Amino acid sequence: MEFKQLRFFLENKMRMSHIYQPVMILNLLMKGGESDRSEIAEYILSFDESQIEYYEKVVDNMVGKVLRKHKIVSKEKTKYNLNDYTQYSKDEISELKYICRLKIQDFIDKRRNVWEHRKKSSGYISGSIRYEIFKRANMRCELCGVSNKVKALEVDHIIPRNKGGNDDFSNLQSLCYSCNAMKRDKDDTDFAQMRKMYDDRDSDCLFCNIDESTIIIDNELAFCMYDKFPVTEYHVLIIPKRHVSSYFDLFQPELNAVNHLIQKTKKLLDRKDSLITSYNIGVNNGVDSGQTIDHCHIHLIPRRKNDTAKPAGGVRGVIADKQSY
Repeated sequence: MEFKQLRFFLENKMRMSHIYQPVMILNLLMKGGESDRSEIAEYILSFDESQIEYYEKVVDNMVGKVLRKHKIVSKEKTKYNLNDYTQYSKDEISELKYICRLKIQDFIDKRRNVWEHRKKSSGYISGSIRYEIFKRANMRCELCGVSNKVKALEVDHIIPRNKGGNDDFSNLQSLCYSCNAMKRDKDDTDFAQMRKMYDDRDSDCLFCNIDESTIIIDNELAFCMYDKFPVTEYHVLIIPKRHVSSYFDLFQPELNAVNHLIQKTKKLLDRKDSLITSYNIGVNNGVDSGQTIDHCHIHLIPRRKNDTAKPAGGVRGVIADKQSY
């Protein structure tokens, strides 16, 4: 990118939700146009004390992605390059550095407390306690369910320290950096208590007392089994383990879990029966929709060519005279 184009981007086109973009460009300018991800992260840390790992993820998943989209930088493994850096004169580099510094300071002056989202878990939490909190949460965010392999996890105080919260295990929870950034200090939601709800069962419910030998596949929050009254061969039910009546009351991690099983079961059935060409996926939600078991379950119904005379309309057939249209 030519000098004038980059200057125009910095001065007019760059939309900042934080100071990351000018900081990254400034670092690349200071490093001769090339800088390692960890070096960029360390430079960001010169404006805010935090963890290198956190900012490496910021560099790769946020600011680096945006600047690559605009063709400002390119990446090879962990190395970032400022495109066309070698074409800039010393004066042009100095001017671009100056603009970056102005952008950073202007943002800080306007927003103030720009690092507040990183202070929610401020103070020393020992590595052993952090490990136990993450282990208790199965290395996942206790709000959105994302794995630590996808997003860095942080130890959050359920009741913030500035509200009198302490460092006891009962007041700590595992949140990904995104959920922790969105959580305000006035929010004392105990997501650990929400986690216990996943264990809810009803002693009178058929699906809460299923014979484990009938389970085809399962994960932590859901399982699937063949329907005892199949519409077609290999008709499968995907069922959340928690006793919950409505699909609309499923927590996001449960939605992720059942969707994962739908995908996994579909692949299994495709291998099992080469005649399967299509699928119907549906939920009877409420008595008037036809739900007969008061525990949410999703139907995955394999379809084969000519298994019905007129397949057009599909799930519209729940109202018989509306299937054809």
